[in-house]
Amino acid sequence: MGEDKAVEYLLAQGYTLLARNYRYGRDEVDIITRDGTCIVFAEVKTRSSNSFGLPEEFVDKAKRKAMKRVAEHYINTLGADADIRFDIISVSNTDTGMIVHHIKDAFFNEDSEAYN
Repeated sequence: MGEDKAVEYLLAQGYTLLARNYRYGRDEVDIITRDGTCIVFAEVKTRSSNSFGLPEEFVDKAKRKAMKRVAEHYINTLGADADIRFDIISVSNTDTGMIVHHIKDAFFNEDSEAYN
C-alpha cells in the first residue's frame, strides 16, 4: 500500500512513472520516475508507527549502494543521457490516513553523519 500511495503522490506532482520494482541482479529500486529532465530512483519506506524511528532512517548504506548499482544498470541499458537523483519517500500510517514525506536528493552528501 505504501508504494501505491507513493506512486499516486508522485504522479500528482507531475512525475512520469518509468518503472516499479526494477531489478538488477539481487538489487531493486521501488520506483523510477522522470521529473523533467531528471530520472529519479526512489526507495519507499512505510511504517505503521514511528516508535522505532522515521521510515527514511531505515535506508542504510548498503541499500544506497544497491540503488546506485541499479541506477547505473538502468541508465546504461537505456543509453540514457540524463541527470539522476535518489529520493526517499516515507509513508506513515496515522489515525487520519497515510502521510507521504518526499525527501528529494536524499543521498546528496554521502560523507555526512546522517547517511552513515
